[in-house]
Amino acid sequence: MNPLHALRDTYRRDKAALVAALLTPATTRRNIHQALHQLSALADRLLCRLWDQAELPADAALLAVGGYGRAQLFPGSDVDVLVLLPVDAQASQGTALAAQLEQFIGSCWDAGLEIGSSVRTTAECLEESERDVTVQTALLEARRIVGSAALFEEFSRQYRAQMDPRAFMVAKTLEMRQRHNKYENTPYALEPNCKESPGGLRDLQYIMWLARAAGLGNNWRELATNGLATELESQQLEANEALLSLIRARLHAISGRHEDRLVFDLQTAVAESFGFESTAPDGQRLALRASETLMREYYWAAKAVSQLSHILRLNIEERVNPCSYELVPLNERFFNKAGMIEIASDDLYERHPHAILETFLVYGTHVGLTDLSARTLRALYHARGLMDSGFRHDPVNRATFLKILQQPSGLTHAMRLMNQTSVLGRYLWPFRRIVGQMQHDLFHVYTVDQHILMVLRNMRRFFMAEHAHEYPMCSQLAGGWDKPWLLYLAALFHDIGKGRGGDHSVIGAVEVKRFCRAHGIAKADAALVEFLVREHLSMSQVAQKQDLADPEVIGAFAQRVGDERRLTALYLLTVADIRGTSPKVWNAWKGKLLEDLYRATLRVLGGRAPDAAAEIESRKREALVQLALSAQPFESHKKLWDTLDVSYFMRHEAADIAWHTRHLSRNVGAPHPIVRTRKSLAGEGLQVLVYARDQADLFARICSYFDRAGFSILDARVHTARNGYALDTFQIVAPAMQERYRELMNLVETELVQTIERGGELPEPTQRRVSRRVKSFPMVPRVSLSPDEKAQHWLLSISAIDRAGLLYVVARLLARHHLSVQLAKVSTLGERVEDTFLIEGAELQHNARQIAIETELIEALSF
Repeated sequence: MNPLHALRDTYRRDKAALVAALLTPATTRRNIHQALHQLSALADRLLCRLWDQAELPADAALLAVGGYGRAQLFPGSDVDVLVLLPVDAQASQGTALAAQLEQFIGSCWDAGLEIGSSVRTTAECLEESERDVTVQTALLEARRIVGSAALFEEFSRQYRAQMDPRAFMVAKTLEMRQRHNKYENTPYALEPNCKESPGGLRDLQYIMWLARAAGLGNNWRELATNGLATELESQQLEANEALLSLIRARLHAISGRHEDRLVFDLQTAVAESFGFESTAPDGQRLALRASETLMREYYWAAKAVSQLSHILRLNIEERVNPCSYELVPLNERFFNKAGMIEIASDDLYERHPHAILETFLVYGTHVGLTDLSARTLRALYHARGLMDSGFRHDPVNRATFLKILQQPSGLTHAMRLMNQTSVLGRYLWPFRRIVGQMQHDLFHVYTVDQHILMVLRNMRRFFMAEHAHEYPMCSQLAGGWDKPWLLYLAALFHDIGKGRGGDHSVIGAVEVKRFCRAHGIAKADAALVEFLVREHLSMSQVAQKQDLADPEVIGAFAQRVGDERRLTALYLLTVADIRGTSPKVWNAWKGKLLEDLYRATLRVLGGRAPDAAAEIESRKREALVQLALSAQPFESHKKLWDTLDVSYFMRHEAADIAWHTRHLSRNVGAPHPIVRTRKSLAGEGLQVLVYARDQADLFARICSYFDRAGFSILDARVHTARNGYALDTFQIVAPAMQERYRELMNLVETELVQTIERGGELPEPTQRRVSRRVKSFPMVPRVSLSPDEKAQHWLLSISAIDRAGLLYVVARLLARHHLSVQLAKVSTLGERVEDTFLIEGAELQHNARQIAIETELIEALSF
C-alpha cells in the first residue's frame, strides 16, 4: 500500500473516532476543549510525519495559524498552516525548494488533511499583516508545529514589536461591527451562526485577540488577574464559550461538513445529542420541543456573551487608549461619560437597589445618552441577584417602571437595553419566561422577546412625527391619543403568554391585569389594556378571513369591540403586531383590509346601523360621480348594472364599480373574454378584471394561469351576473413587479385571454421546491367546511403551509366537484396560509360528498 494512503486511512479512522466521541455523553462542556485539542494534536502528528518525509530545510518551520493555532480544531474546519522560511532560503535553493514545498502540500491533501497553506518569510509575513488585518489576526495565534524553534522565536519577536494595539483594535472593532450588521445586530435569529452571529464564538475570539495584541492576557483567567474581568465574569465566559464550542462541534459532526449555522433541519438532531427531548417518557408532548430547549440555551449563552464581551471591550479600550473623559453629573448617582451613563460608585446598586431601574429612566430622560459605560454594565451584571421578589414588589420600583413607560422619548432604546442587561426579565417576571423562546409557526422570524420589542418599536413610531410618512393613518390616529403608554404596555404584554400551552392571548390578559392591579393603574385604563391583549388577534382574523362586505360581519365586530377608543387602540396594535412579525408578512393589501374594517366599524360605532340598501345606493352614487368625471356617456352604466345583483354591489367599492363599468359598459355579453389590469389602489401589485362567459372551471383556469406565470393571488372576488357572465376581480403580486408594471399588465391582458379561450383539460399544478424551514417544521393542513348563517353558501376554511400555486390546487379540486367560488380571501402569514372561500354547489348537500371533498383537500395540501 502507498505509505501516504496508509497515513490517510489511519488519520481518517482516528479522526472519525474522535468525532464520534463528540456526540456521546462522555463529551461535555467541561471537556469539549480537550476534545478539540485532541483533534488538533492528531493533525499535528500527521503534519510532523509529512514534514519529515518532505526533508524540508532544517532552518524552516511549520506553524499553525488561525483557529488551528489555538489548538482547537473543529471537525469540519480547515487546517491552516504557514510554512515559515528563513530570509535566504528561496534565493539559495530556488527551484528545488519550490518542488519540495509543492510535494509537501500535495502530500497533506493526499493524506486526508484539508489544509489552507501559505509560504512566507518573516519579512513577508510582517508586510502582509500590515496590509491585511485578517492576516495579522491569524498570525497573532501562531504556534510552532515542527521545524526551527529559533526561526519561530525570531518571527514572534518581530511580530510583537510591529503590533500597534490601538490600530489593531480600531480595525477589529470596525470588522466586528460589519459582521454584526451582516447578522442584523441580533443574537436572536431563528437560524443563528454560532460562530459569526452577535454573541457567538467570534465575539469571544475578538475579545481575546484584543487582549493578546495589547499584552493583557492569553486566556480568561489571565484577563481576570489583570483586572479586565472579575472572577465570576471569567467563569461565565469560560462556561458560555464551552457551550458554544460544543454546539459548533456537534453541528460539524452531525452535518459532516463545516456547518456553523443552527439551521432548522439540524436543530433537532443537535438538541437530541444534548439529551433534550420533545416527548415525556409516557409519550406526552412536552411544552417545549427538543430544538426549542436547545435554542433557548443557545440564546441565553449568546446574550451573556454579548453582555460580557461588551464590558471587556470597553475595559480593554480604556487600557489601550486611556482618555480622561469629563464626568458631567446627571444626578447624585449618575454621570454622563462621553454619552455613556457612569455610576457614581461600584457598589451603587448594592447600596441603592432602586437605582437599577432609575438607570434606564435616566437613559430615557436625558438627551445625548447612547449607552452604558463598562463600569455600569458590570455593576448591572453583578446586581442580577438583587432583583428578587422583594425588588419586584417594591412600590418605588413599580413607580419607576411606569415612569419609564410614560417617557416621551427613548422608550424603545431603554427597553432594548433593559432586555440586553437582563433587567427587564428580572423585573417583569413573565417576560423572563419568553426570552429566547423560539416560535415554530412558519411566520414569526424573531424570538418572542425580540418580536415584542419590535412591536413596541412600531407602536412608538406611530407617535413620532419623523415616521409619519410610514403609516399615515396610524400616525394620524396616534396624534389624537391621550395616553400612548397604555398602548406600549399592551404591546409589551400581547405575546407574553407564549410557550405555556393554552391560548396565549388569555394568559397574557391575566398577566397584564395582574400587572395593572399591582401598579395601581386606573380601572378604565387597565380594562383597555386587558382588552387589547386578549383581542390582539381578532381584528386581523376578521379582516383577512371574513367578508367585509357583509353588514352582519361588521356589526358583530363592532359589538365585540364596544367603542371607538378600543377600536382605534386595537387597530394600532394590530398594525404594529403584523409589521413586527416578519418583513414578509405585511403587504399593502393587508393594510387596506384592516383600514376598511376600521372605517366600516367606526361608522357602526358612530350610531350608523348597518343598512345594506343604503350602503349600495351610496356606492352607486359615488361610482356614477367617478364615471361622470371620466367623461362616460349619460346612463352608459345601465346595460351592465342591470345584469348585476345586490351581492356584486356589496362586495365591490365604488372605485372598483366605476372601473368595471368603464371597461364593460359597451361589452356586455361580449363573445370573447375581456381582461383588464391596473395598478392596485392598495399601492402594491395589480388588480385584474376578468369578464367572460361563465363555465364550471373558469375560476380554476384563471388560477392556473397565475400559477404558471409566477403570480401570487392576494384576493379574489368572483361574481356571476344575471346574463350568465362571470365578472371576477383579482389582486395579484409578483417578484420585481415594481420595475415591470407596464410590461406585466400587457402580458396578463394578452395571455390570460388566450388561456381562457384555449380551454381543454386543466393542467397539473406546478411543482416547486419548499423551503428548509417548511421541511423542518411540517404542518398538518386543516380544512373546515360549514354552511354560512343564511344556509345559502358554504364557508371553506383552509390552514396549510404556503407554496406557489396553492390557490390553484384548491380551485382545481373544487372545479372537479362542480363547486363554484363566490369569494376567496387569501391570508399569507410567512410560510403559512389561512385561506377562506365562499362556495356553492349541489355536492355540498350530501354529507358523504362533503367528507370526500374535505379528505381530498387535506391530501392535496399535504407534502
